[in-house]
Amino acid sequence: MTTFSPTLPRTRPTRASSSIATFVRENGLSLVLVAMFLAATAAQIGFGVAAYNEERAHDGLAAVGVGAYLSSGHFLEALFENWESEFLQMGVFVLLSVKLRQKGSAESKPLDEADETDEDPRLHTKDPDVPWPVQKGGLLLVLYEHSLATAFFLLFVVSFVLHAVGGFLKTNEENIAQGRPAETLAQYWASSQFWFESFQNWQSEFLAVLAIVVLTIFLRQRGSPQSKPVAAPHHDTGK
Repeated sequence: MTTFSPTLPRTRPTRASSSIATFVRENGLSLVLVAMFLAATAAQIGFGVAAYNEERAHDGLAAVGVGAYLSSGHFLEALFENWESEFLQMGVFVLLSVKLRQKGSAESKPLDEADETDEDPRLHTKDPDVPWPVQKGGLLLVLYEHSLATAFFLLFVVSFVLHAVGGFLKTNEENIAQGRPAETLAQYWASSQFWFESFQNWQSEFLAVLAIVVLTIFLRQRGSPQSKPVAAPHHDTGK
């Protein structure tokens, strides 16, 4: 005997769920990186509170909560010391890659060919969908065509200053706990400790940029825009 199984109607995705799916698909890389950043920052804070309170206990001081820790020199120095080097790395690389080349690297512009990034945007002021500063031209366009490097260096300067402030607060916390006189911000800024902290991070960031510039000459990652095609010869330069 044949049994009859009614076919249930397929539910169509709602406009809201479709919009969310589209948003996630179009912004997946940023969303995952933001989630990873927030998770790593939360872990840094959690372990940082524990490490900070261990130091305070060693000095005979009371433990602090998360709120107090977030305004401490221990946290500010650790956070912005790393941010500073990351923004410096990206700003320097953006500027160096304007004029300098590396044969075979996916991170370089072609050696002898014209590159679309060098094209004068003033030739496209009437094109549809160009960014608003390109349409307006003038000083606004001059600022816009250098805005990426400018943004990285501004973020570097802010992080650099906050690293100094955090290190200054942390040093004076230690000085007071150990009965030494407090330093001024200028004294800390001129200290070997501050510049040691800065350069130990800067050198690692420049090494990381060097690694991706050179390794993309010989190594591949299928599907990644940071890599040349897997079958591309080593001497091919650019994507």
